Amino acid sequence: MFDEIIDAKFGKENSKFDLIHNILTTDLLIIDDLGTERTNELHLTELFTIINTRLLNQNNKITKTIISTNLRPDEIEKIYTTRISSRIAGYYRILRFFGEDLRFKKR
Repeated sequence: MFDEIIDAKFGKENSKFDLIHNILTTDLLIIDDLGTERTNELHLTELFTIINTRLLNQNNKITKTIISTNLRPDEIEKIYTTRISSRIAGYYRILRFFGEDLRFKKR
């Protein structure tokens, strides 16, 4: 996702120009498995923009975001900086799920 956003911003061919708008304005955005992607400064900037825009209603639309991750809060801060981790900790309800991994259980 981040690579496609960056491609769209820098006008590369075959980029999805509506992608950024859709991510910022969709009613429900689900960011699944945060922490499994490779990150760099551009990715961190885009993640901050997505979270901040949606939290502050800068798109003039009520939006909801669900973030799933296997990272602990301190790991989120280490990987994604305080700017991002403080918004996640301060504005999201953190639900912890415990139990056996269903993928292992099916074996």
